[in-house]
Amino acid sequence: MAIVKIPAENTVLSEVEAIVSFLAGHGIDYEQWTPEHAVSAEASPDALLAAYDAEIKMLMARGGYRTADVIDVRPETPNLEVMLAKFSREHWHDEDEVRFIVEGRGLFHVHPQNGPVFAIEVTAGDLIRVPRGTHHWFDLCADRRIRAIRLFQDMSGWTPHYTDTGIDKGFQPLCFGPSYLPTRQIVGM
Repeated sequence: MAIVKIPAENTVLSEVEAIVSFLAGHGIDYEQWTPEHAVSAEASPDALLAAYDAEIKMLMARGGYRTADVIDVRPETPNLEVMLAKFSREHWHDEDEVRFIVEGRGLFHVHPQNGPVFAIEVTAGDLIRVPRGTHHWFDLCADRRIRAIRLFQDMSGWTPHYTDTGIDKGFQPLCFGPSYLPTRQIVGM
C-alpha cells in the first residue's frame, strides 16, 4: 500500500482513505488493487498483460488509453543510471502517467502549483494516475526494483518536459516503507 509523505508539514499518510482524499485534492487518482492473478515474477510482459487484460481494458475505457506495456526495472537493467536520470528530474507530460505496480517499490515526488512538494511511495497493488501537466519526478527505492503496467493515450505524449527548476535536488530519494527502516539488533535477549 502507498504511503504519502509531506515533508514541509511533517505529515505521513498511511490510511487508504486519507491517501485517496489527499491525492484527489491534487487531481491524482489512487486505488489499491489486490494482485490476484497467478503470474510468476519471471513471466514475460505478454503473459503479464494477458493476466491483467480485464483490468487493462477497464482502465482504457475509463481514461481513453489506447495502449499498455510493461516496464521491468532491476538492478542489472542495462544503462540503469541513464534511464533513472531521465525520471529523477522534475518534469511533466502532455498526457496522464498511469502505473499499476506489480512488483517492487518506487517514489513519486509531486510539486503542485499550490502547496508543498509531497512524495508517494508506491508498492505492489497500487494504481496511480498522475494527470497530464503535473510537475513530478520518480526514483526507485533502495532495492532498485519495480515492475509496472503502464497505460498510454499516445506514446509521444509521454515525452518528459523538464522544468529545470532544480527543486528535485532538495529532496532525497529515500523510500519510507517498512523494508527501508534500519534494523536494530538487541543484544542479551
